[in-house]
Amino acid sequence: METTGRTDQERSADRRRRELLEAADRVVLRDGPGASMNAIAAEAGITKPILYRHFGDKGGLYKALAVRHTDALLDALRAALDAPAERRERVEATLDTYLAAIEANPQVYRFLMHPAEGTSGGEAGFDVGLHSAPLLRRLGEELAKVIEERVDLGPESALLARVWGHGIVGMMHAAGDWWLGERPCSRAQLVQSLADLLWGRLAAAGDRVGGPGF
Repeated sequence: METTGRTDQERSADRRRRELLEAADRVVLRDGPGASMNAIAAEAGITKPILYRHFGDKGGLYKALAVRHTDALLDALRAALDAPAERRERVEATLDTYLAAIEANPQVYRFLMHPAEGTSGGEAGFDVGLHSAPLLRRLGEELAKVIEERVDLGPESALLARVWGHGIVGMMHAAGDWWLGERPCSRAQLVQSLADLLWGRLAAAGDRVGGPGF
């Protein structure tokens, strides 16, 4: 008789994968974009061929870490958007959540967004655009869904929600990247300035009937 549940072997493989990703996180927190497969394998107490067997190459490991950190960021962004507060406050909280995340873990951010900075030797040629662009697109699509659910933007609401979702993510990424590198102002000042930029049409838009609002 067949069973539909996961086997012990599958659960063990998932657990081992999580352990390897946790080891990778520790190395990334220490080394940033320079985190190497050799260092991650050493941290996990395994050989590099075993690490390759789980993830293929540094690109495969990067993708797994990107999903892990993007999922956590999306959960935090959704919580900020759904908080019981006025719309302007939720906009500011959403911007602050993103900026606080990259400020708290700058090495992880640099590994995900600027991996080419640390490539060397056999890992040279790791293409930052090839790997970071899908991460930003995913954030844009997820934010678009939230906007469409909460804000009535008129007849072309679905299209505008996608434009806004990708535009807001692009703005947060570009402004956050600049701010993290130069620190020209406080995080609170940056949040206020970006919220001011966004606020015009958003302030005038109505909430979706029966929806959670935004």
